Amino acid sequence: MATSRILNRFLSRRFFSGVGLVVLVVCGIIFAVTFVERLPSNPTAVATLMDSWTRLLEYIPMFLPLTVFMGTLVAAYNLTKSSEMIIMSGAGLSTYQTARPILLGAALIGIFATTVLNPYSVKLSTRNITSDKLQLVAGSIWLREESDNGYITLISKGMQRAGNNDLIFTDSTIYIQNKDFKLQQRIYADAVTLSDFGLSSDSVKSWNKNGKMTKTKWSKETKINPQTVLDRYLQPDQISFWQLPKFIHKMESIGIPVRGHWVQFWTLLFLPLTMISMAVLGVAFSQTKQRRNYTFGVKFALGIVTCFAVYFLISLFNALGASGALPPILAIIAPPLIIIAGAGTFIAGFDTM
Repeated sequence: MATSRILNRFLSRRFFSGVGLVVLVVCGIIFAVTFVERLPSNPTAVATLMDSWTRLLEYIPMFLPLTVFMGTLVAAYNLTKSSEMIIMSGAGLSTYQTARPILLGAALIGIFATTVLNPYSVKLSTRNITSDKLQLVAGSIWLREESDNGYITLISKGMQRAGNNDLIFTDSTIYIQNKDFKLQQRIYADAVTLSDFGLSSDSVKSWNKNGKMTKTKWSKETKINPQTVLDRYLQPDQISFWQLPKFIHKMESIGIPVRGHWVQFWTLLFLPLTMISMAVLGVAFSQTKQRRNYTFGVKFALGIVTCFAVYFLISLFNALGASGALPPILAIIAPPLIIIAGAGTFIAGFDTM
């Protein structure tokens, strides 16, 4: 039992070392590219660093399965190169026994990414929310409120979050109608602020129902507040895993489609299973009976190609789930189960050769 625990810790260290090395390389490349890309649009280098860090955290879920697969290959290569894998096989350890700590490590990475990394990333990315992170309608943000006095409709080309959590809409047109939908006032403003008290602007162009235009300050109390706007327009990946169930229930109660949010929730919930499937795939590619001249480069290249095929498979199922062709939960769990079945069959067949 003590020997088994020592072996499990040894294999776990090798696995996390391999994954850590791959993560550092991939993150370094993405961070450098993002920094250069975002530098012209930020006032200082420090602001660019923070922006690049935030965007890097948003990209991590995209390449995390790939890093687990590549990390598994790197760990297997090091074990084979040092003849440690051959020694373990000679001692009678099966592939399952040597892969068990690797699979457990992959599951832990998935759990950490879902429960800690995702909420932290969402918190950073929504701190300075902009329109490029929202679900737009015909390239614009549309807000509409009905009251006893009639209707108010706002159409804006852009939005950003102010320091006090207010929202600032840019290039905005506002229509005020009575109960019979007759236009009473049309307003244009370069910037309109939405606070908990309503809409306001320091300078607007206002046309009354007779077409007369005036320039003035403008404000109007509304039931719409910044949080309701974010709830309506935030993309599914801009909502924390812990907030998604309550958010989905709230959106369903008011009749807003939430299929994409369900796909995001099941994706995060079953991310540990996805990580396990990629680790199993890595173990399958690392199988070898060679003591020397281990063809790591060839297998690594084939593995990368396979990963792209797997990524396409996962994206295809996600699209089917988001479109309603498949139940969201089935669209999420089917790809990792297919990968585990295929890779597991190969490993079992290799052991019997």
